[in-house]
Amino acid sequence: MGSTVTTSDPEKTSPAPPRPGYGQLLRTRGAWTFLLPGFAARQPFAMLTISIVLLVQHSTGSYGAAGAAAAATGVSMALFAPYSGRLADRYGQRAVLVPGVLVHTLSGLTLTALALAHAPLWALFVAAVPTGASVPQVGPMVRARWGVKLQGSPLMTTAAAFESVTDELTFVFGPLLATALCTAVTPSAGLVTEAALTLVGGLLFAASRSTQPPVSAESGHARVRHDSALRVPGVRVLVVTFLGIGAVFGGMQVSLAAFTESIGEPGLNGVLYGVFAAGNMLSGIVCGAVAWKAAPQRRLVLGYAGLALTASALWTAHSVPLLAGLGLLVGMCIAPSLITGYTLVEGLVPAEARTEAFTWLTGAVALGQAAAVTVAGQLEDRLWDGAGFLVPMAGTVLALVTLVALRSRLAARPQSRTVARGVGHRVPVTVD
Repeated sequence: MGSTVTTSDPEKTSPAPPRPGYGQLLRTRGAWTFLLPGFAARQPFAMLTISIVLLVQHSTGSYGAAGAAAAATGVSMALFAPYSGRLADRYGQRAVLVPGVLVHTLSGLTLTALALAHAPLWALFVAAVPTGASVPQVGPMVRARWGVKLQGSPLMTTAAAFESVTDELTFVFGPLLATALCTAVTPSAGLVTEAALTLVGGLLFAASRSTQPPVSAESGHARVRHDSALRVPGVRVLVVTFLGIGAVFGGMQVSLAAFTESIGEPGLNGVLYGVFAAGNMLSGIVCGAVAWKAAPQRRLVLGYAGLALTASALWTAHSVPLLAGLGLLVGMCIAPSLITGYTLVEGLVPAEARTEAFTWLTGAVALGQAAAVTVAGQLEDRLWDGAGFLVPMAGTVLALVTLVALRSRLAARPQSRTVARGVGHRVPVTVD
């Protein structure tokens, strides 16, 4: 009797061929009402770190100081993002987004003014903390909306791939735009533009109320009982994995900026980082179009091993073509790991806590990025040009060791799905 219910639900959700694709995903009713404003709202996130690095380095002359200021932003974002996700699960996304967007815009403009006034580093930290803490968590919110639209559908893997591609598309254009503004207009133009885009995009996304996950008194009580999605062992393993990915992003941002300046071509910074992000985006497109047979845990381990291997070669590159080629390979290895990690969340975490779970992962990337820009900045200041590339190697290798040792915790547990909805026939439907 239960099996009859199980087979009927997925057919209603995904009547198309057994191999779901992007076309079918984008025909999901109501998807475009949150996709377009969501893309606009998440674009500034890709500009934030590099804009701070370029502005503070210009005003202080130190990559160490620039990395520290960017790190303060990243750490505060990593610490506050899960709390923001928990509040969004509990009170609704709009209630969290609107005040967050306003605070972020004001804080970002304050940080810009202080840097231009050559304020001491501690003053930049004071402004950097609320700037990072208030970064709108649009990516996790979009993923949570897909979860509502595609409950129990095989399109969830495609949606995870699509979101990774969207993220990386922003990381193609974001650094290019920020670098162009900071080098061709004025060093403060990147951060000012980031604040303006956050304000406009964030408010437009918040205005799309019909697609946000429903909020009920029951889910609010559930959040009180379940202290945090981080209590799920598999989520903790994914957090460590995503910390390593953040180390790649942060280490490359600082090291590429230092490398291009050392050869007298600072404008190439955005181009090289764009090549890296393009590799990420292209592999994400392919990853979402493939009907995978291997278990997601196995795919994550294999993909991450490739990431650690390619990231370990970055510090050996001493020319633009070689660095571009290696950056492309590193980017191509990141997307499969991100996509698989986000896909695993569906089987690990109850539905009413997924926004928080997604923010733990994005927060881990931000924290890894923050630590990486700090360490890479110090290495670039104190050692040789390109020493910062040692950071992506160290971060991914350590994360890979943890992932291999604890990969069994990533297995989806039946009780996780039962708790998610409290409906028995949902148990067999999901994850692949």
